[in-house]
Order: sequence, then structure tokens, then C-alpha cells
Amino acid sequence: MSKDHKAPGISDPALLLQAMRNAIRKLDPRQLLRNPVIFVTEAVAALVTLLFLRDLATGSADAVFSSQIAAWLWFTVVFATFAEAVAEGRGRAQAESLKRTKSELVARRLVAGGVTETVPATGLKVGDIVLVAAGDIIPGDGEVIEGVASVNESAITGESAPVIRESGGDRSAVTGGTQVLSDEIRIRITVAPGSSFVDRMIALIEGAQRQKTPNEIALSILLSGLTLIFLFVCVAIWGLAGYSGTVISVTVLAALLVTLIPTTIGGLLSAIGIAGMDRLVRFNVIATSGRAVEAAGDVDTLLLDKTGTITFGNRMASNFVPAPGVTQAELAEAALLASLSDETPEGRSIVALATGEFGIPMPERRFDAVIDFTAETRLSGVDQGDRRLRKGAVDAVLAFAGRGEQQAPEEFRRAVDMIARSGGTPLAVADGSRVLGAIHLKDVVKPGIKERFAELRAMGIRTVMVTGDNPVTAAAIASEAGVDDFLAQATPEDKLAYIRREQQGGRLIAMCGDGTNDAPALAQADVGVAMQTGTQAAREAANMVDLDSSPTKLIEIVGIGKQLLMTRGSLTTFSIANDVAKYFAIIPALFVATYPALDALNLMGLASPQSAILSAVIFNALIIVALIPLALKGVAYRPSSAAALLRRNLLVYGVGGLILPFAGIKIIDIAVSALHLV
Repeated sequence: MSKDHKAPGISDPALLLQAMRNAIRKLDPRQLLRNPVIFVTEAVAALVTLLFLRDLATGSADAVFSSQIAAWLWFTVVFATFAEAVAEGRGRAQAESLKRTKSELVARRLVAGGVTETVPATGLKVGDIVLVAAGDIIPGDGEVIEGVASVNESAITGESAPVIRESGGDRSAVTGGTQVLSDEIRIRITVAPGSSFVDRMIALIEGAQRQKTPNEIALSILLSGLTLIFLFVCVAIWGLAGYSGTVISVTVLAALLVTLIPTTIGGLLSAIGIAGMDRLVRFNVIATSGRAVEAAGDVDTLLLDKTGTITFGNRMASNFVPAPGVTQAELAEAALLASLSDETPEGRSIVALATGEFGIPMPERRFDAVIDFTAETRLSGVDQGDRRLRKGAVDAVLAFAGRGEQQAPEEFRRAVDMIARSGGTPLAVADGSRVLGAIHLKDVVKPGIKERFAELRAMGIRTVMVTGDNPVTAAAIASEAGVDDFLAQATPEDKLAYIRREQQGGRLIAMCGDGTNDAPALAQADVGVAMQTGTQAAREAANMVDLDSSPTKLIEIVGIGKQLLMTRGSLTTFSIANDVAKYFAIIPALFVATYPALDALNLMGLASPQSAILSAVIFNALIIVALIPLALKGVAYRPSSAAALLRRNLLVYGVGGLILPFAGIKIIDIAVSALHLV
């Protein structure tokens, strides 16, 4: 999924048209049962419609009034379902971009005797072994069991830089729909067609598997309770009206119920949750549940696996340490030449360091002999005239140079020892029998990560690095990365135990990882974020997948989680304040004829009881439409204390929710009276 892909805006005509169609379909009472407030609103709309038909049949003068009430009640229900349909439509638009990455692929499946047969990719089964060469599209999710290849995963991640996939270790997982750029690999299919990573992402984005979060369930119960309370209030008002001699029709009473129950948040609640997951998708993060997005807003501690998460995952060349009588530039040139035939990530990093930081030009002459790096020889090199350059493991290079360890230069031995003690890996470079120096390979921290961790710290999140390295190496990398703490020599059991201890202390834990050994911790964490470049096991265990494989993406994830919680809280505050304001705006107008003293409370001076009710119903429907953009975009999150956020929430959405209905209902009342609608 390209990072340049943008979700359609709320004003997109195609999106609005499809959303309106879906909103009509959602009027099915069986679907609305999931939303008790809107279900009650639909039931009331149906009742008022029947009353309108009765008035029409009997020629009652109330037919015009009841028709308008019925129409606006149905608009209220449609607008509520429309908000959810718009949010889902934006998600489906994202899913379409993923569907475009899938095509009718064919695969070369290995059969007995090493022979291949061409079959449709959809016909592959779990356990099948396929051969994929340079230029081919990987036909399905699987694990590399033989070979090393460069793979273009831009169709999934949006990143143009290819990644290395090889058998064994934590970089063997491949995703269907990505392209092999070099070499040839054998892949064992691990996921059945239709259940691939891309298929699951499409299903998740479309919301097919979305469940309500505990917070949403609790809020639904609160809204149901408020609806029940206002139902009793309306019954009590009907009884009071009968006792006092005030005539209140069933139509007015039904409309009053809808204006008092929390229809605003009831209509927008589902859209807020879906929009939160949609915003994650636009940051190239797929959430498998709304619960995870919600939990992200309250994360206290973040655990990050070191290899592949904080560091690049492969040890990379960081420095050239020359032997006596050799300049650093000479060592860099020799290391470059000796590494040209080394296609491992370490070999490529040596070339990059020599050409980049030291400015050594790439050679143009042909060599007499090229020695490829192999696991058996543990060295690579070239022969050029009287030069026999070799680079590789220290003991292998010293053996090539015909020297024992004690025969190497003292400065060289000290350099090798220093590199090893710092947690790095030393490599040696020799020209024939002459030892030229050492190369320092180290875990390289991803650029900009320290600043990003500082942002997390400002948000109140503690960062902990977990690694299998010894404490000395772990401490060095932790200091360089800027994490708050580290857990060294950590086994999968250690990570799991750490998370459980933190959770027992009442803290919410997020875990970022990419390896199979991270899977238990990812599954246990409240928010488990797996890197897309990680193993299948890690992606299966997590409840989020970061398509960019950026560990600091949690900043965006936490921000979106907090934004979701703030949006839900803000609109709930606004909705309840609205209901209180409408209650005190309408009741005096209804009873002012019977109890003239109530005219002192009729602050807005509404024209008549019927006008008050119709104006309130119209306002109730229109406010949902007005708040749809805010529900989809979310309330802006700015790092601040909980007390400050609460004050802002109450001031803007609480006070605003009290004032707006008075102004809105009065304006609509003036329009209703001017147009003689009642």
C-alpha cells in the first residue's frame, strides 16, 4: 500500500453516494439493535409515521405537523447510519488499494524429482514448495527455505528500498504479492489462499471483523440507561400533562423522547471507532481490533525488541581500524575491494561505508580472480596483479595470511579485543601475508530514533529495550538509542514475565517486535505492534502490523489512540450537555399555557409548543450531520496533563453543548414560524 495513497475526503461525491446507499441498508432493525439509542429513534420514527397515516386518513389538521416530525425523525436515523457508512466507506477505499496489489498470479510448484509445474496461485496449498526467481511475483505468504534474495515490498509497505529475505532466522517470512528482484529462492507456502496477510488486511480495513471495545460497550450501556431514564421522564410528563389538563399528543411525546435521548453520540459512536482504525491505516498501520487502538491511548510502557526494531537487524560496518603503517584510507580501499563479492548485508555495509564516509570510488578495472563469500570459508576478496586482498572473520583471514593469532601486530590484536568487548564484531583485512587492519561491525541504531523516544517520554511513556545481548552491549545500545531502561539476555520467557509483572501493577503495555521469539510477548501485550519485515509468527501474534517497520511509529499509534478516546469523550460530553439544554428549552414551552409562571423559564420565547418540538427535532437531526466531519477527523490531540485536557473538554464541549441548542433551536423556530410550517 503506497504511502502516497490518500483516503477520499468526506466531500468526495462517489464516497457520499455509496455511503447514502449503505445508510439506507443499515435501517434494517436487526442491524440497528447493536445501537440501542438509534434503534429507539427508528422505532419512534415508525410510530410517528403510523400516526401521520392515521391523521391523513381521518383528515386531521395534525397531519401536516406529524408528517414533518416523521420526516425529521427518519432523517435523524438516516444521518446516524450515514455517519457510520461514511467511515466504513473510507476504509473500503483503503482496501481497494490493497486489492489492486493482487492479480491472477501463477506459481512454479516443485513436484517429485525437482521438476516444476505451473499452477494458478489460488490453487496452492499449505506446505507446497514454490520456486521464485528474479522478476517473479511471490504467489503467497510463506517462509524462505532455501536461498537469499532481494525483495521489493513496496506494494505492501510503500517503501522503495528492497529488503533481504533468506532462509532461517527472523527474515525468512515473505508476503504474497511482493516481487523478487534478484537471485532465486524456494518458498514453503504457510497460509492458504484467501487467508493471506493481504487478504486479512483487506478484511480488517473493511471492518468485517471489527468488534466493540470495552469502552464502547460501557458507553453503550450508559446511553441505553439514559434512554431508559428519558423514557420514564416522557411517561411522567404525559402523566403530568393529563393531570394538569394540558393536551400533549403522542406525536409530540414521541418527538420529545427522541430530542432528549443522547442521539448525537449514539449516532456517531460507531463512526468514531471506525475512523480511528482508518486513521491508523493512513499511517500504514493495520489494527486487528478496535480494542488495540483504544488501549494505545493509555499506554504506560513500551517494550522494543532491539534487533530489527531499534537497530537495522544486521550488524553494519561503523569504522576502519588500521594496523601500524597503514592509513585508514588504504584500509578502506582494501576493505571495499575485498567486499565487492560479499552479498551479505554486512558486506554491503562495508562497501557503503567506504564509498560514503571515506569517499573511496568504486573500482572500474577487472580483477584477475574474485573470491565470493561463503559460510565455509568465512571470507571474500579479489586478486589484482600482485595484490591478494581478503576480508572476513579474524581467524580465517589470519590463517590466509599464514599467521597465528600471536603473530598478528599488537595494535591489531588490541583493536580486535576492544571491538569484541564493546559488543561489536571484528573482521580482519589482509593483503597476502600483510595484515592491514580491522573492521568494526556493530548494531546500528536507526537514525532519528533517539529524538522520537524523547517524544514518547514527553507523552509519559517509558521505553524499555529488550535484547538477548550481554549487559555491556545492551547498555551501549540503550544509551545510544535513548531508551529509559533495558532488559539484557532476555529470553522469550523473560519478556513475557516482564510484561505480566507490569500489567499486574495496573499498567498498559505496548510491545514492538519482529521475530518469532517476540511472538509470546506480542500476544500478551495490550498493544502488540509487529514489524511487516518480521516473521509470520510475530505478525500473527500482534494486534497491529506496522507496514513501514518503524518502531517509533508508536508515537502516531498512541496519538491516534488518545485522539479516539478524546473524540469519544468530547462528543459524549457535548451530547449530554445538548440533552440538558434541550430539556430546559422545550419543557417550559410545552407547559406555559397551563402554567403561565413557566414563561419566565421560556428564555428563548419559542412561538408555540408545536414549533418548539419541531425545531428541536430538526436541530437534533442537523447536529449529527454537522458533527460527522469531527467524528471522522477526530479531536486534535496535544500532549498535556489529564486535568488540562478535562478542563478544555468541559469548557469547549460541555459549555458549548449547553449554549448551542438554545441558539440553534431559536434560529430554527424563527424559520419555522416564518414559513408557517406549524
